[in-house]
Amino acid sequence: MKFTAEQIAGILEGTVIGDPNIEVFKLSKIEEGAKGSLSFLSNDKYTPYIYTTEASITIVNSDFEPEKPISTTLIKVEDAYEGFSKLLEYYNQIKLNKTGIEQPCFISETSKTPDSIYIGAFAYIGNNVEIGDNVKIFPNAYIGDNVKLGDNTIIFAGGKVYADCIIGKNCVVNSGAIIGADGFGFAPSKEGEYSKIPQIGNVILEDYVDVGAGTTIDRATMGSTIIRSGVKLDNQIQIAHNVEIGKNTVIAAQTGVAGSTKIGDGCLIGGQVGIAGHLVIGNNVRVQAQSGIGRNVKDNEILQGSPSFGYSDWSKSYVHFKNLPKLVKTIDELEKKVDGNN
Repeated sequence: MKFTAEQIAGILEGTVIGDPNIEVFKLSKIEEGAKGSLSFLSNDKYTPYIYTTEASITIVNSDFEPEKPISTTLIKVEDAYEGFSKLLEYYNQIKLNKTGIEQPCFISETSKTPDSIYIGAFAYIGNNVEIGDNVKIFPNAYIGDNVKLGDNTIIFAGGKVYADCIIGKNCVVNSGAIIGADGFGFAPSKEGEYSKIPQIGNVILEDYVDVGAGTTIDRATMGSTIIRSGVKLDNQIQIAHNVEIGKNTVIAAQTGVAGSTKIGDGCLIGGQVGIAGHLVIGNNVRVQAQSGIGRNVKDNEILQGSPSFGYSDWSKSYVHFKNLPKLVKTIDELEKKVDGNN
């Protein structure tokens, strides 16, 4: 799909400096710009590339004035980075603007599918599924019985939503993510064997939740595992049964949250963090990457380490930790001097 500079300026409410009819059909970094591509300049350190780029169109800040001749057509906007981001979003919407039902796929006669839906080939829609407007279910996705999908939600290729789970509006479940698999519940016997504890709950994703590729969110033993509105989960995260994650919390890749832990609103949790079960994590907590959380955490705490403790204390301690060999050597020398004087 091609767009002219004039069309792009219209979308961004910008001003064209150069050829308004020049067309682009792809995006590029400014230093890698080629004919037919659209780029942007927002960081001053990349300014030299504006004079050498072969990008057909470049989005720049409104106060930018070239000091040498340029070949690229400019679109001036108030904020080039924000403008380019808006354009990416617009481009993505066009790219994902699919409708209709591809074949072969299976849709239960008891399920409700609106006219605005997109269902890709080899998708499976179980019994009594309720699907909102403009939902997109990509190829090889699985939607189990009694699932509810809110308006504008996207289930990408290979995503799995098990029975009875509820997903709100404007959610994204990326490829390979699994919503509602059994929680890790087993009861030990006297003989040392383990019996499966049935997991009869579900998972609820509220509105505007993003679930990364390969992330797994387990159904509750009873009740619900709940991911509140605006939560963003990176790839390859494990959320165990009966966990609750508060609004607008963001969790980076390879983090694991054990069963029945409650995480507050607005938290930022780094990659490879391990959080033990049955804990309460407060609001606006910051957890540095690779930390291990084994205790309740108050609002606004910043933690690092494994087991974690206060970030400020950890930073001070780490300085001494790096110097441990030198400190040990100094102590050994002092002990020898003391022994020699006795």
